[in-house]
Amino acid sequence: MHLVWLPSTPPAGAGLRSRPAEPTGLPLPGRTPTVRGATYPCHHAYADGGMPGAGVLGVRVLLCFLPFPRGPAVAVVRLNSCAGELVEVPEGAVERFADDLRGRLVQPIDPEYDTARSVWNGLVDKRPGLIARCADSGDVATAVNFAREHDLLLAVRGGGHNVSGVASCDGGLVVDLSPMSAALTNPATEIVRAQGGVRIADLDQATQPFNLAVPMGVVSDTGAAGLTLGGGFGWMARKHGLSCDNLLSAEVVTSDGGTVRAGSKPSEDPDLLWALRGGGGNFGIVTEFEFRAHPVGPDVFCALVVHAGADAGEVLRAIRSWKDTVPDEVASIAILMDGPPMEGFPQEYVGRPVLIHLATYVGDPDEGERALAPARALGRPVADLSGRRTYLELQQFLDDDYPAHELRYYWKSRFLTGLDDMLIDTIVSLGEAAPSPRSSIDVWPLGGAMARVPAGDTAFGDRSMPYMLGIEANWERPEDDDANIAWAREVYERTGAYSDGREYVNFPGFYEADELARSTFGGNYTRLVELKRRFDPHNLFRLNHNISPTG
Repeated sequence: MHLVWLPSTPPAGAGLRSRPAEPTGLPLPGRTPTVRGATYPCHHAYADGGMPGAGVLGVRVLLCFLPFPRGPAVAVVRLNSCAGELVEVPEGAVERFADDLRGRLVQPIDPEYDTARSVWNGLVDKRPGLIARCADSGDVATAVNFAREHDLLLAVRGGGHNVSGVASCDGGLVVDLSPMSAALTNPATEIVRAQGGVRIADLDQATQPFNLAVPMGVVSDTGAAGLTLGGGFGWMARKHGLSCDNLLSAEVVTSDGGTVRAGSKPSEDPDLLWALRGGGGNFGIVTEFEFRAHPVGPDVFCALVVHAGADAGEVLRAIRSWKDTVPDEVASIAILMDGPPMEGFPQEYVGRPVLIHLATYVGDPDEGERALAPARALGRPVADLSGRRTYLELQQFLDDDYPAHELRYYWKSRFLTGLDDMLIDTIVSLGEAAPSPRSSIDVWPLGGAMARVPAGDTAFGDRSMPYMLGIEANWERPEDDDANIAWAREVYERTGAYSDGREYVNFPGFYEADELARSTFGGNYTRLVELKRRFDPHNLFRLNHNISPTG
């Protein structure tokens, strides 16, 4: 964000409200800006979002305080526009915006700014010009109107867990829904209402007292909004469908600042509901979800079996046959990684290549133990940590592997047409070559209820692929960025021949491919473009798996 005083007398403590005389950051000695034909000394600081030497995201925002020699002071705030250009917003407009919010407008001078701008992925270090921490849907509409009226770059933050970092932006406005995290369960109807900033953990806490759960992902700190709008794979998907399949209705603030109820009732918009079921955040900001919940818990049976890396190929071939024999209640992931230092893990395999087969039965635990016995007998396990867990424990089991802010994450994905021997050998070899011990290649067997939904019934599209491949580069040090991103991209490229060309919206890398949305949504793309034109004709909501209104 640039702060510029126009025209003339240097005001006391120049800046927006009370600002430090010397901004923190990397100084640029000897540089002075030329404004309206005159040159004046200027204090500078770079806010790094990743130019060379500062990461990989490729943006730096210049903070600039310009004193002028004469005349009354008129303050403007310079922010980034949708087109990537600077726009001047009068300070008075910013102050009125702050006053209109029931929540809080956070700016770079505020002590909570660094906390408010941080997101889960430590690789993402963006510096928004403004962060609107919204208290309700009215605040969201106010923020959307402000962004549209001033042509500001707009990012939407639900849980802030998006791997690609689009929950924030440099120099623009972040609409932060995280204060809106309430969830309410009606046990009689098995329907859950949740605000737009709710996390999976919040949903689980609201539903498990009634032995219910909404099908969600496998890391409980994830925001439910982004997960649902992108599809939503988890332990209940084979039994009850993707998260988006269990979305019944939603309240959406659209680009004109209006509110639309998406749903199937006569007073609701069924086309918008269709688009929200897998079409991402292209059509507006969802401030309230209504989900269908399903009986599960309090206990479930989980198989957790460890195999030596040398046996990984053999075990994947066995899983390929086993997956076609299991009931819909069974969901599983085969994880190629280095052995983690977790409790009960065989010490001789910590830090060495292993395959961890994690499978769960979302039904009666005794039936689950019987159903998962064949999974535990595959190959020659070096450890079997299977047993009963509460559903809440299952949902939180992987949380420690994905700590917020501590690790740097870059994930890609593919939907696979099969798992043939050559592909198995390729991914085993690539898994062993990962430069970070925290990285993994994950094979998700699909099928079941989620595969029985016709491609045209939801924006998510085709469900026929038997596997999803997750490519997770997870590492600690900025100096290792290039090596880890290159590894993930190599895995992605070398597995392309076994894919249908689509990616999972929630594991997108940095949205590198221009045609990614077209290939991902396939036959649904044309209808999605038409709905984009209707609800967001100027592409205000563009920081996502973007569908352009121009097609």
